[in-house]
Amino acid sequence: MSDITTRRAFLATVSTAPLILGATNKAGSRNPVIGEGDHKYECIHDWGELPSNIKYGNCHGVVEDSHGNIYVHHTVHKTSESADSMVVYDAKGKFVRSWGAEFKGGAHGLHIQKEDSTEFLYLCDTAKGLVVKATLKGEILWRIGYPKESPAYAPDADGKPKKYSPTNLCVGPNGDIYVGDGYGSSFINQYNKKGEFIRSFGGGGKPDIGSLKQPHGIWMDMRSGQPRLLVADRGNARLHYFGLDGAPQDVVTEGMKQPCHFSVFKNGDLLLPDLGARVLVLNKDNKVVADLGDDSEAATWREVRTKSRDAFKPGKFVCPHGACFDHKGNIFVAEWVEVGRVTKLRKVA
Repeated sequence: MSDITTRRAFLATVSTAPLILGATNKAGSRNPVIGEGDHKYECIHDWGELPSNIKYGNCHGVVEDSHGNIYVHHTVHKTSESADSMVVYDAKGKFVRSWGAEFKGGAHGLHIQKEDSTEFLYLCDTAKGLVVKATLKGEILWRIGYPKESPAYAPDADGKPKKYSPTNLCVGPNGDIYVGDGYGSSFINQYNKKGEFIRSFGGGGKPDIGSLKQPHGIWMDMRSGQPRLLVADRGNARLHYFGLDGAPQDVVTEGMKQPCHFSVFKNGDLLLPDLGARVLVLNKDNKVVADLGDDSEAATWREVRTKSRDAFKPGKFVCPHGACFDHKGNIFVAEWVEVGRVTKLRKVA
């Protein structure tokens, strides 16, 4: 049995006095338009009415629910009055609610899953080493901690435990949960829907097939009609496929630099935020068909992420960490920058 607790904690709070970050362009000009053809978008930086008592930290995850609400998971800035790490907006960017103070500093992966007729959020906390299942309003249903049941995490000869820091997760067709230990020991840990440990696979830190180095993002690829586990093997600059039993399959290397996570649109387009200053769209054959807001050739993007918004280039990304399609084909991008940023790419073609 895994380290699960059933303590329920309702963390939702109500915040007031919204600060509209992206309501107008500071220079009074139109928002930049990026991309071309079928992948052309108006770039709306600092989207959403962020309340004045909340200041973003690094923005790590973003998802949409079936009602069009957008959820942003961020680490919380040190100057923020509120410690809430989850901010919820409606489709127009109006603030709805916030919660998740206990995940301040560690808020990372974010996955939304419909189970029967109800949607749930699955969260990763890299600082506490937790995977959490919650309602959309912040009621914690269960949590999974260190994978002590796994032989892969047996202590070394000196009794020192292996590092564990989960970054993202996905859910299989039968409810199995696959957790990427992206900042820890690079294993994928598989649990059943009750949170009971099944197996670990990956690890190794090498570019060999079956090995993983920083499995940062993870997604259940259903586009072929058969479920396959797709891992953003960021440390190896590739995507790596596995069977649902952990058996290694093929890899994708073309166009990959620092892949972070995934989102899919109904036409089969795969959205791939790349930490190195760009957002990619891949087709069903995993060929790059759009490279959006690319500033990857800039030598300073790693330094820019620690600066103020004045250093950010309009129409360019700094450190895309999470991204999602909404139901209309618009794109939301959450960035790993110290002051936090969420950008909406409004589809115009």
